[in-house]
Amino acid sequence: MVFLLSISSITSQTIINGFFPKKKDLTIASSYSSKSYDRFYIGDALTTDNPAGMGKISSSIYSIYGEYGILNWLSTTASVPYISIENEEGVLDPVQGVSQVDGFQDLNVFVKAKILDQKFINNSKIALGGATGVTVPVGGYEETGLLSLGTGATSFDGCGFVQFTTPSNLFLELQAVYSLKSSSDFDIPNALLYSAKVGYYNKWFYAHAKVGVQNSLSGFDIGSQEFIDAGGPLALRETEVDYTNVNLDVYVPVYKNSIGVSTGYAVNVEGRNYVKESAFSIGLVYKAN
Repeated sequence: MVFLLSISSITSQTIINGFFPKKKDLTIASSYSSKSYDRFYIGDALTTDNPAGMGKISSSIYSIYGEYGILNWLSTTASVPYISIENEEGVLDPVQGVSQVDGFQDLNVFVKAKILDQKFINNSKIALGGATGVTVPVGGYEETGLLSLGTGATSFDGCGFVQFTTPSNLFLELQAVYSLKSSSDFDIPNALLYSAKVGYYNKWFYAHAKVGVQNSLSGFDIGSQEFIDAGGPLALRETEVDYTNVNLDVYVPVYKNSIGVSTGYAVNVEGRNYVKESAFSIGLVYKAN
């Protein structure tokens, strides 16, 4: 039951977690997320409102996620979101000239493998794994502007994780990701991502709290001379984007172990050239053996 909450990580850095499905297990999950922000980090300074006088910006995200167990130690995952972004006051994006944008964003496909699964005498256990994947733009969206759906870059990610579980089903998971960005139009900075998750599960529910961090390895600050020389707002995709967020997620099975619901809350607590946003999500999960 536990790995069904994979849907919660769609709004985080990666769609990978430390739980593995059994061979031929299939999970399909759909979710809706609502996000909004009215402040922005320019460099590491938090503004009192959004740039260009745009006011509050909100997003609605509809996502579909799937995971399939190829073998007991090998699985594949895929997800794609449909996103609608709008300025609630109707102010036009200074680059795109519109106040609302929607469309499909990026397709994520990953393969995950279990490297070690060691059980101890006291029934605690440790699992070590890795994953590799690619993220590809599929919506044909405009990459520039404050209301852009994404960076338009193709990402190649490598991920490693370790998970320790106690006999009482309390667990700790640590994860690290290197994300290599490729774009023909922009110099998108590569990034390192880290997360730490603590959670608990039983047959009635699953819950976890997670802290996630992104650290871009290059790029410049909004408003800097480099930013101006690169084209100002046209170069938003090339800025250094760092952030730290906190996620709280809960999953509850409602019909045997086949159907369940999930809900989550996320908030960015600090950032660099990034939004000060919060998000709420709900999801429906179906599992077939």
